[in-house]
Amino acid sequence: MRYSDEIIEEVRARNDIVDVISPYVKLTRRGSSYFGLCPFHNEKTGSFSVSPGKQMYYCFGCGAGGNVITFLMQYENYTFQEALKVLAERAGVKLPEDVNSREAREEADRRSLLLEVNRLAAKYYVGKLRSPSGTRAMEYLRGRGLSDETILKFGLGYADRYSNDLYQFMKQKGYADDLLMDSGLFLFDEKRGPSDKFWNRVMYPIMDANSRVIGFGGRVMGDGKPKYLNSPETRIFDKSRNLYGLHAARRSRRKNLIICEGYMDVISMHQAGYTNAVASLGTALTSQQCSLLGRFTREVLVIYDMDDAGVRAALRAIPMLREAGLSAKVVDLRPHKDPDEFIRSKGTEAFEERLEKAENSFLFSVRMSERDFDLQDPQGKTDFLHETAARLADISDEIERNSYTEAIARRYRIDREVLTRQIGRQAMKGTGQRLRQQPRQASPPKMRRDSAEEKSQKLMLTWLTDMPELIPALRDYLSPSDFTTPLYREAAELIWAQAASGQVSPAAVINHFTDGEVQTKVAELFNTNMDLGSDEDRKKALTDILLRMKRNSLDAQAAALDPADMQGMLRLAEEKKKLEKLRETGLPTDLFA
Repeated sequence: MRYSDEIIEEVRARNDIVDVISPYVKLTRRGSSYFGLCPFHNEKTGSFSVSPGKQMYYCFGCGAGGNVITFLMQYENYTFQEALKVLAERAGVKLPEDVNSREAREEADRRSLLLEVNRLAAKYYVGKLRSPSGTRAMEYLRGRGLSDETILKFGLGYADRYSNDLYQFMKQKGYADDLLMDSGLFLFDEKRGPSDKFWNRVMYPIMDANSRVIGFGGRVMGDGKPKYLNSPETRIFDKSRNLYGLHAARRSRRKNLIICEGYMDVISMHQAGYTNAVASLGTALTSQQCSLLGRFTREVLVIYDMDDAGVRAALRAIPMLREAGLSAKVVDLRPHKDPDEFIRSKGTEAFEERLEKAENSFLFSVRMSERDFDLQDPQGKTDFLHETAARLADISDEIERNSYTEAIARRYRIDREVLTRQIGRQAMKGTGQRLRQQPRQASPPKMRRDSAEEKSQKLMLTWLTDMPELIPALRDYLSPSDFTTPLYREAAELIWAQAASGQVSPAAVINHFTDGEVQTKVAELFNTNMDLGSDEDRKKALTDILLRMKRNSLDAQAAALDPADMQGMLRLAEEKKKLEKLRETGLPTDLFA
């Protein structure tokens, strides 16, 4: 439902933005604002600012911004209503009951209903595992060395041998077929009718970072195909943006996260005390998953099978982790296949030793490339070192590149100066690294360059919200109609209205807009960079911006004016005279006093 502006503003005002964001982002006070590493893109230098005065956040790197409600929408992937409910509960604000029509409620709560269906399904599978029909599945899990506590912790269950068992259960609960179809848990065939997608399988519920069940993975009992089956993507389940086990790993006190291949790897590692393990969901690691990892750690240990497929997967993951600003190391468990097998065979002490000996990911990728060359042959070694020089040339940080250059020169017994010169030649060629480039989806979006007109209007809005006392001082020169960009004009009208009531609140302006992308654009209006010094410099800059805005505004009005409108023509003439006078005299000398 759409809550009133008054209740939205009450919830926002009673949740201090610094207090809400601090558990997610490590913030350091700098002047009147707080800064930290942006949780919405990957960076090494903090450009994410939180303003207690404006009750807003803004990233000067990627442009993400908004108020406390927007933050939860962007970070937790909540809808506006979900974020508002969380904040209302946090602040002890009672939201009014939903009085919309049944159809509107169904549309607004579709995601909630799908989460409800998945939660019930998980509970149902847990019950089946503990029933007589789940005996074989329970024996399988215990045979894999899992304790009852671990089975309960990860919500493991069993889908019965009957192919419509869960469907009948859901129908008894009153859920409609269209909702069940959207859940991804059922198949609907015109001839055979509805049936369960999962049957005769051990079930692994997949949870998002907030411990909500969003999908399932199932391992067949017996020789059925496929061996593993995952939920399809739905409104609440995007496998490229989630990681198995993250709901538990995010609370781990270990300094890093471990990315491995399968459900059982994660579960057995958590049981062994390695509560920082996660896994990708049936696919190769994606850039979105790397970005997600970056919200919770700066270092990742990669544990994949060391067969050809596992090595290729690790080599694909390394540049994406690097692109996400993460330090990565590769753990070699040979001759064992995976963490589950290693821990059961050698124990946790030996496993800890392997973690401590994890190899730097860049040096691992170089070592793996040795397989493509005959290093005993002079030409083979030359080609290998050319390839390695190209990899080194792709490292932009000079200190980091020098460190790796020294390590490579020492490992492969080549004169460092010779290698350095070759790196320079590769850089001049513009070749960079020859590895296949991965999509840069986790990088900050390329922001469109503002026109001079837009820049002026944004600077003015930032100024007016930083110094609201300027609004009455500029009343004779400026009005919301002088903001020629529609969104900027709408924001200006709200600010003028707030000023008239005695309090300007940029965070409250954002509440007026419900679309997340629009909220981000509005947040940017109040966070435009202004590197100014003395009051005289500020007054001159403000005068220049005001003159530019008025000139653009008058030009736009003249272009839209009917030539027969004499009153309009006279009004514009008067406005232009006022503009010329302002150009000659400037703004009042005491404007910044």
